Amino acid sequence: MSRANLLEAFLDMMSAERGASINTLAAYRRDLIDFHGFLARRGKDAKSAVRDDVRHYLAGLSASGLAGTSQARRLSALRQFFGFLYAEGIRSDDPTVAIDAPKRGRPLPKILSREDMEKLIEAAEKRASESAEGVRLQCIVEMLYASGLRVTELATLPLTAVRSREGAFIVKGKGGKERLAPLNPRAREAISAYLTVREGFLPRGERRRQAERFLFPSRSAECHLTRRRLHQLLKALALEAGLDPEKLSPHVLRHAFATHLVEGGADLRSVQTMLGHADITTTQIYTHVARDRLAATVASAHPMARWKPAKR
Repeated sequence: MSRANLLEAFLDMMSAERGASINTLAAYRRDLIDFHGFLARRGKDAKSAVRDDVRHYLAGLSASGLAGTSQARRLSALRQFFGFLYAEGIRSDDPTVAIDAPKRGRPLPKILSREDMEKLIEAAEKRASESAEGVRLQCIVEMLYASGLRVTELATLPLTAVRSREGAFIVKGKGGKERLAPLNPRAREAISAYLTVREGFLPRGERRRQAERFLFPSRSAECHLTRRRLHQLLKALALEAGLDPEKLSPHVLRHAFATHLVEGGADLRSVQTMLGHADITTTQIYTHVARDRLAATVASAHPMARWKPAKR
């Protein structure tokens, strides 16, 4: 059976027996044609390929800069294909056995520098001097940056959570788990200012009673500010602050909260607790961010960073 016939037989099987979608079949086709081209350049085909051929192919993908997720998808396609050849008796072995999937590097989170945060806070303060919506927006920014809340946690935060005068409040996070979230004096001041105008955001009619439960009520069907609306508000503020709107979201402020804590010397266990991470390995990513930022700062600002040894 020719290369083209093998490929079509495999794709027919994936469609008929496994219900693969059109997009999945198209991706398999592209990936396998690319692999067959690689084999042809080595004077081989799918019937004669060995494990080293697969390894060299994957190594070439890595060297070309292909993302780890894309490499893993290519290997998955090869495994499916060679598994089919083995099941059909076309091959007596599977050359993809014992080949490890490419490591998927965890992307570092988008963050704001302290200078960016200062610009954002200044823009929020300006907005607060102009309207009730601005007072609310300043409260949102200060709370996100002071407490590291997830966007859903902030949107659904009950009014009673911030009634305490303590430097922290209880928030219900993922899985219904409760934790203490910090609240600095700036954030508390912003909350106090917002509470004086909060009445104007309450809906009228039957939904008012339900909306009254939330710190940030709204006229939406949920009776509180939605995730979508919070994103919109922050992106608009980013433009006013001279920042890239694509760089800003509620989650980016959560990352800024954690990164700036680590940069300031906070221990990871404390940051883990404040973020509500179940596993400290999730929190450890902020040490990488802080380290990379520190190295970049030294490289650009230290007078000896650009020093080169004299040639001998």
